Amino acid sequence: MASGNLRKMTVQLGDEVQYTLNLDQKVDMNALIGSKIKLEWNGIINCSACNVVTKKSFGQGFCYNCFVKAPEAAECILRPELCRAHLGEGRDPEWEEKNHNRPHVVYLAASSAVKVGITRADQVPIRWIDQGASAAIKLAVTNNRYEAGIIEVALKEFFTDKTNWQRMLKNDIDESIDLEEEKWSLEEHLPADIIQCFSEDDEITYINYPVDEYPAKVKSRSFDKTPVIEGVLVGIKGQYLIFDGGEVLNIRKHTSYHVEIS
Repeated sequence: MASGNLRKMTVQLGDEVQYTLNLDQKVDMNALIGSKIKLEWNGIINCSACNVVTKKSFGQGFCYNCFVKAPEAAECILRPELCRAHLGEGRDPEWEEKNHNRPHVVYLAASSAVKVGITRADQVPIRWIDQGASAAIKLAVTNNRYEAGIIEVALKEFFTDKTNWQRMLKNDIDESIDLEEEKWSLEEHLPADIIQCFSEDDEITYINYPVDEYPAKVKSRSFDKTPVIEGVLVGIKGQYLIFDGGEVLNIRKHTSYHVEIS
């Protein structure tokens, strides 16, 4: 049907999230739900930064050289409080200026628990969908990634900054979570300079995923162990394909793997 190097699926928010897999042609993944599909890895990984063939993927799609040098793999991707873009510094100051020295959103997302996270303002609600949140709310808007990271660190005292991916894929949602209440309950606990950044936008975004059947038990699959992965596609959530029998494939984890889908 289509082949090429995997990238995270593009998403569009609607009554249900619409997923598109971008290979040598666009694949409407929602249309394949309920059908048997096969993904076959040919053993090739092309670095997502420089396109060189690498035997091993580092940091979701990089060759080792780019993993230690490319700005897309810098430490501040995972630890934004270390970002230096606002100082005109970083692995690639021009790239940092374009991508990190710009408005960022600190948010609360709900699934099995309340999670705090950050993303570029232009990545709302994409980031929320990619992590499989059932709902999310803007908490603060900052001028750059560093400021957002400082707020996120402060909020880790109250909320997790990691998604429990297995519970997320089982659709184990805490229905009692009130994101607006959680957001404003912080007002009396945080320093004034952080509260000043709080967003007045209390709209909660609810996200529905195209899933026919959630697994009772999750079994993760990997191309490194199984080059051919096939089964009936029963749903998609976050960046995971969910197959019958509870098997799941993390598309983002396999960034840069050259596959064919049929």
